[in-house]
Amino acid sequence: MILAAGQGTRLKPLTDFRPKAMMEVGGAPLICHQLGWLADAGVTEVVINLHHLGDQIEACVGDGAAFGLTVRYSHESVLLETGGGVVQALPLLGDEPFWLLLGDIYTDFPFDQFARCLRDGTLAHMLLTPTPPHRQRGDFDWDGERLTGRGDSFVFCGLALIHPQLLEGCEAVPFSLSGLYFKAVAEGAVTGQLWRGFWTDIGSPAQLEALRERLA
Repeated sequence: MILAAGQGTRLKPLTDFRPKAMMEVGGAPLICHQLGWLADAGVTEVVINLHHLGDQIEACVGDGAAFGLTVRYSHESVLLETGGGVVQALPLLGDEPFWLLLGDIYTDFPFDQFARCLRDGTLAHMLLTPTPPHRQRGDFDWDGERLTGRGDSFVFCGLALIHPQLLEGCEAVPFSLSGLYFKAVAEGAVTGQLWRGFWTDIGSPAQLEALRERLA
């Protein structure tokens, strides 16, 4: 699942007329790069949630055939944030663990090296990178296997393998996944793997421009 429903507030005014996932980088909309990464890794089915200017994403991606994928959409009449958005999409995602990708990240991480199964008793597996200089705070501490708590050593790269049980009992109302992640980490139920290559989000116009310059 690709999370692409957000309003891109930090990228305004660029996102007043174009959703963040449709920002052009390296000659194509960001979401097209992401779909290519997933297809190259052997993924065949993708769910994308839509809200802010979602018709532009749907018009660009269509049914996914151009990427060798089957793409379905979860339309949100009210923005459900990361947590509620996934809960609403669960009927499309099924009962098995699934990859969850934030729609505003770019990386050279080889997706075929990401985990495809969870250890017993584990609810999520995350891709981490050392906290970059532009981030004042990190997200987690990690012992080389499991995430051990909140901390400044590593940041979440926006790619996770999620068990639907992580969202057990949750409703399709606006809420952030971060609370569920931190609860699962405290329970020792989240593993991770490290990526030291290139990774960025496009959380600001400056980051977007820096990525465009890198890919030019």
